[in-house]
Amino acid sequence: MNTQQLIQACQQEWQAYIEHDFVHQLANGTLQHDVFLHYLKQDFLFLKQYSRAYALAIYKAKNLAQMRHALPSLHNLLDCEIGHHIEFCQKWGVSEQEMEAETEDFGTVAYTRYVLDTGSAGDLVDLYVALAPCAIGYGVIGDNLAQRETTVLHGNPYQSWLEMYASEEFQQSVVACIDNLDQLIADIPDQSERAKELIEVFRTATRMEIAFWEQGYNAVK
Repeated sequence: MNTQQLIQACQQEWQAYIEHDFVHQLANGTLQHDVFLHYLKQDFLFLKQYSRAYALAIYKAKNLAQMRHALPSLHNLLDCEIGHHIEFCQKWGVSEQEMEAETEDFGTVAYTRYVLDTGSAGDLVDLYVALAPCAIGYGVIGDNLAQRETTVLHGNPYQSWLEMYASEEFQQSVVACIDNLDQLIADIPDQSERAKELIEVFRTATRMEIAFWEQGYNAVK
């Protein structure tokens, strides 16, 4: 089994996630600012829980190599991605303190607790599969949009978001994520019950990503 098979088994959900209207509106700069700001605040809260999930990966690791693999992702989340969100929101007059005080939306709670619960109840493989749609999907989205002629950068208020996820550094982190997951699931037979379990974990987390895009629209109606 490999990561691509997880994606292929959940192709309908995966395409709805990486080709969501939210993504296309980011790319052409037409997404409502209030929708994006709600997303950004919730993503700040999401990334805090996501960081805890990578800390859990260190706890769940069976050897030093697995512990070391999780650490760069944890550092990147705490030192880079969250920092980007803080800087972005500060430009729009929203402070880190305000984001800390923000109430978690239902979708944020559901998604992050699903990942943490899956990792806590299962093993390291369950955890990384639950993390994969976010860890891989944002890289796929960033790369796709960077290559499309319809993507607008000049004058786009979301330019820095687009450039961060298309950046070489982030793309390399996605490759590392895929390589790690491929190694962890390589010995799982394709048609086994274990493979089916992991596909459902991946499918559920991907559905959570779709809902995460959509909660911004719902919040500003």
